[in-house]
Amino acid sequence: MEQKKLAIIATKGTLDWAYPPFILASTAAALGYEVEIFFTFYGLNLVKKDVDSLKVSPLGNPGMPMKMPFGPEWFKKINWNIPNAIQAIVPGFESLATVLMKQTIKNEGVASIEELRMLSQEAEVKFIVCQMTVDLFGFEHSEFIDGLEYAGAAKFFEFAGEADITLFI
Repeated sequence: MEQKKLAIIATKGTLDWAYPPFILASTAAALGYEVEIFFTFYGLNLVKKDVDSLKVSPLGNPGMPMKMPFGPEWFKKINWNIPNAIQAIVPGFESLATVLMKQTIKNEGVASIEELRMLSQEAEVKFIVCQMTVDLFGFEHSEFIDGLEYAGAAKFFEFAGEADITLFI
C-alpha cells in the first residue's frame, strides 16, 4: 500500500493561525503520512527564528472565544464576545488578546510554536518556503529556522498534485 500524502498551504502569520498547520502536520506524520507544508505570504512568519512577536488578531474573527485565563472559575467560564467595533477603537486590544491567549496556552499545557515546529521536523515533515514571497517582502534566509527548502509554487505542486489531502490554512 502506498503511503498517504498530506499537503498544507500556510498563509496566515498570527499566533492563533500558527497552530493548525503544525498540529495537523505532526499528527499526520505520526499516523504515517508523508507531509509537506508550503509557507507563503504571511505564513512565512511561522518559520522565522523569532516567533515571540506573533500576535492574535481578534478583529474580524467573530468565532474567537475570549475567555480569561485567570480568576475564579465562574469568571474564567464567561465568554467575552467583544464586538468588532469596540476592538477597532480600543488601543492595545490586539496586545491584550495576545497576552490572554499566551497565558491560556501556558495554563493548558499546549506546546509552543517552536516545540510544534521541531516535532514536525523530527517527524520528517518537509517545510517549503515560497522564495518569491521571501523576495517580495525583502527577507533574508538567515531570518528563518534551519531545515527549510526555498522554492516556488511549482515545486509544491509536484507534491500537492499527488496528495490525498490538501489543506489551505
